[in-house]
Amino acid sequence: MNTNRFLVGSAVFGLVFTQLFAVLSVRGQERIEPVPFGDFEYWSEQQIKESVLIGGQMKTLYKIGGPWSSSNAHARALGVDKVSVSVTPEKRGDGYCCRMENILEIDKAIGIDFKALATGAIYTGKLLDIVGLKHSSDPNSAIDMGTPFSGRPSALILDYKALIQDKAAVYAAATTSVKEVSGHDVGRITVLLQHRWEKDGHVYAYRVGTAVHLLNHTTDWQNDYRIPILYGQAGKESKQLLSDSYKTYNGDGKMVYIEEVDFCENVPPTHLIIQIVAGSMPPFTGCPGNVVWCDNIRLAYDE
Repeated sequence: MNTNRFLVGSAVFGLVFTQLFAVLSVRGQERIEPVPFGDFEYWSEQQIKESVLIGGQMKTLYKIGGPWSSSNAHARALGVDKVSVSVTPEKRGDGYCCRMENILEIDKAIGIDFKALATGAIYTGKLLDIVGLKHSSDPNSAIDMGTPFSGRPSALILDYKALIQDKAAVYAAATTSVKEVSGHDVGRITVLLQHRWEKDGHVYAYRVGTAVHLLNHTTDWQNDYRIPILYGQAGKESKQLLSDSYKTYNGDGKMVYIEEVDFCENVPPTHLIIQIVAGSMPPFTGCPGNVVWCDNIRLAYDE
């Protein structure tokens, strides 16, 4: 695993990676292109010491690079530094893959155990370097979701496997209690193509393309798994419009919700969201022990 800083790689690839794909293969009338850093061979590591109040441990914060961020976070609240690591590289064959796990974290402070459920997730977008107290009630407010993109792929292709627990989900939000909740927590792979624009400080979007695949049972590696991307109104069958989930910065530098207003395939995409999660419940809610692995993320195009 190459753990050199990815600054050079980021400078080469940039965020607008539609112009920077390298063609992986051409077979028949289809073109396959890898998503930068989607082979998970290049990670960076940052050593961060947590505050003495919660034990003062040295933690390794892993970052993927390129267009990707993850649920790994350095949080600072009331002067206390806390590191959450739910995404890590894992050896696979001669290389590495990405491992995402739902973790029930327990931190002891002044003799009291505080518990929080962290959902393992990766996504195209950017997480703040330090997540503050103001983001605790709305974790999405710390994420600039999506990356600039103008392609029209027909499918997402990847390798994945999953360990999905058959037990109750819990809610734990950095308090002393853990509450059982109803529902079965499952992993999920989501692809959203959006056409965004801004008006009066609001960021609006048409949903151009949609793909959703639920990981609702344990499975071994599914190599070269294809998830078709449905365009326009066809996306309604697999995903509703979202206006209160993802955020981005508007032209004034304010973080606002991306307000999706309709399904529309006859407009060019401006942004791509790929999100892979080990649990699909709201923040601080999920099934501890759910694990999803992924590798070799690619996009297919009809020629």
